[in-house]
Amino acid sequence: MRFSFLFCSLMLAASLSHAAGPVVVGSPDGAVQVSVDVDGQGRPTYAVRYRAAELLRPSRLGLQLASADLSQGLRLASADKVTAVADDYQLATDKRANCRYRANRRVVHFAGPAGAPTLSVVFQVSNDGVAFQYLIEGKSAEVQRITAEQTSFHLPADAKGWLHPHAKAQTGFANTQPSYEENYQRGIAAGTPSTIGQGWSFPALFEAGGRWVLLTEAGMGRSYCGSHLAHESPDANYTMAFPQAPERTTPDAPLLPESRLPWRSPWRVVVLGNSLAPIVESTLTTDLSAPASAPVNMDAPGKSSWSWVLMGDKNTTYDVQRRFIDYSAAMGWRYCLVDALWDTQIGYEKTAELAQYARSKNVGLLVWYNSNGSWNQAPQTPTKVLFDAESRRKEFARIKQMGVAGVKIDFFGGDGQSFMNYYQDLMTDAAQAGLLVNFHGATLPRGWNRTYPNLMTMEAVKGFEFLTFDQRNTDQEATHCATLPFTRNAVGPMDFTPMAFSEIRGKERRTSNAFELALAVLFQSGIQHYAEVPEGMAAQPAYVQEFVKKLPPRWVDVKFIDGFPGEYVVLARQAPDGKWYVAGINATDAPKEITLDPIKLGLGPGTVITDGNTNREFSTYQLPFPHYKIGLTLPARGGFVVQP
Repeated sequence: MRFSFLFCSLMLAASLSHAAGPVVVGSPDGAVQVSVDVDGQGRPTYAVRYRAAELLRPSRLGLQLASADLSQGLRLASADKVTAVADDYQLATDKRANCRYRANRRVVHFAGPAGAPTLSVVFQVSNDGVAFQYLIEGKSAEVQRITAEQTSFHLPADAKGWLHPHAKAQTGFANTQPSYEENYQRGIAAGTPSTIGQGWSFPALFEAGGRWVLLTEAGMGRSYCGSHLAHESPDANYTMAFPQAPERTTPDAPLLPESRLPWRSPWRVVVLGNSLAPIVESTLTTDLSAPASAPVNMDAPGKSSWSWVLMGDKNTTYDVQRRFIDYSAAMGWRYCLVDALWDTQIGYEKTAELAQYARSKNVGLLVWYNSNGSWNQAPQTPTKVLFDAESRRKEFARIKQMGVAGVKIDFFGGDGQSFMNYYQDLMTDAAQAGLLVNFHGATLPRGWNRTYPNLMTMEAVKGFEFLTFDQRNTDQEATHCATLPFTRNAVGPMDFTPMAFSEIRGKERRTSNAFELALAVLFQSGIQHYAEVPEGMAAQPAYVQEFVKKLPPRWVDVKFIDGFPGEYVVLARQAPDGKWYVAGINATDAPKEITLDPIKLGLGPGTVITDGNTNREFSTYQLPFPHYKIGLTLPARGGFVVQP
C-alpha cells in the first residue's frame, strides 16, 4: 500500500509543469525519493528519503556568481515532467565491464531577480542513489564566475563518517599536496571538524541507522573546479568547499569555476544502500560521466611489474629494468613500469632499446614523467616537458616512436579549474599519440575513465609507497586497506600498487603474506602495478606464483560478500571467462570468522590460499564444494583468496 501511494504521488507530481512546491522525483523502484522546495528565505532545498528513512535532511542548493546570487531570494518556478534515463555502456578499466544505468530525471527551475541568470537543477534518481547538477541557462557574451557553491548534505544527527582529511595546498614532499594521500578517520561522529583544517575529500562515507551514504562528484568537464567538503559541519550539515588559492597551474590561471553560458556543473552524487553492497558495487560515477568519443579498448588493462617501490630511484637503470621486463614476461603480465630518472640514468636511446626488447617479450613499457610547470619543487625527471602543449605533443610523439606504451604522470598541484583542464589536455594528447595514462600524486578520477578510455588508473590514495617511508604507515596498513574498498576504490580505478611479500626497506610489515595476496583481487585498477620484486616472487610457493600468473588482466563484475570499513572485507570479482575469484582480509588484531556460501555466490570447485603457520607462510586446500557453507578463520591481519 505504501509503495502504491508513493507511485500515485510521483505520477501526480510528474504531471505538473508549474510547481508551488515541493517537487518530488523518485527512483524507478520507488525506494529513493527526493523532495525539492524553497524555504522562507527563498533558498532552494532538497531532501532525500530511502525506504521511508530520511537520509538527508533538507539541504541547501544554489550558486553564488560574481554577478548574481542564485542561492537565495528565489522561487520555485516550474518543474519539467519526469523522464526515464537509460544508458548501457562498456568499461575496460573499472569494477564492471557492462554497465546498465536506469534513472528518473526531472529538471527543476528557479526564478530570481529580473535580469539575473536562470538557475535550474537537474535531478537523476536511480535505485542506488541521487545525482544532481546545476544548469545556468541563457547566453552571455562575458565569462561568468562562480565564487561559492551552497550545496549541502544535511545528514542525520547520529550519523558516523569514514572521512579523508583534505590536505593543505603546497605542503608535503616538494609542495605536492593536495593529492588525496591521507589515512581515513574511521567511524567518527558526523559534524566533527576536519583534522587538517581544510575539510574532507571526496568520497565521504557515512552510516546512519544501518543505512549507508557515499558522497562524491562525477562528470567533471572543463568549466568547473574539483570540490570537497568544508572544514566545519555543524549539526552534521556538510557544505561544499572549493580549492585553496595555490591550486592552479599558473598564478593567473582559473582557480574557481568560470565559463560562458549556458553552463553545467559536475554531478553531485549520493550513493545509498541498506547495506554496503550498493556502495561497493555502484557505477554511478561513470554512469553520470560523458561517454567516450573513441572506441573502448578492452585489451588495454593488465598487470605490471615495477621496481621503484621496493628498490628506489637508484635502480632505474638499464640492467635492472631489463630484468623487470623479463619478470613481467615470465609472470604473463602485460606491462613493465620504468619510474623516475629514466631519462638521465638510462637515457632516451637506451630506453628505446628497452621498449623494443619489451615488445619482443610481449610486454609494453610504461615511463614516468613529472607533471610540473611551476606548482611543485619535485626534482625528479623528466620534468618541465609536458605542461606546454607543443612540447607535450612532441614528447608524446617521440616516446611513441620509441615503442613506449604509456605514461605515468606525477606530482600535480590541486583541484583548481586550470588543473581540471590540464588533466584532460594530457589525456587527449596522449590518446592522439596512442599512449595509455596513469596519474599519480593526483586528484580523483571522477568518471574520467569512461570519457577517456586511455586513462588506466589514478593514484589519489595513500598507497603502498607510503609503507616504505614511515613505520607509522606500515602499522596502519591493515585498517587502511580494509577501508579503501568502501571509499576511494568505490569511485574509480585506484593505483595503490599492492602485494609485497618481501620486507620493506627496514620497516616491519604487520600484514601477512596472505593479506598481501588478497589485495591483488580486492583492489581494482585498470593497470595493476605490483610491488613485489622478482626475488620475492620466486621465494613464494609455486601455487602462489601460479595464482598470480592466472589472475585476469581485468575484471568484468564485482559482488560485495561481507565486511565493515576498517575491520574486514570480502569481495568476489568475475574474470572475463565468467569465473569468480574471492578474496578477503582481516584488519583487526584478533582472529576473524568468515563464512562463504558457494551455492549462493555461484562458485564452482576452487582452491583456497590462506595463512600458514606464520604470517610469512601460506597454506592451501581444495574448496569443499558443494558444501552449503564454508568457514574460514583468518588470523589478525591475515587474508585469503579463492581461485576457481
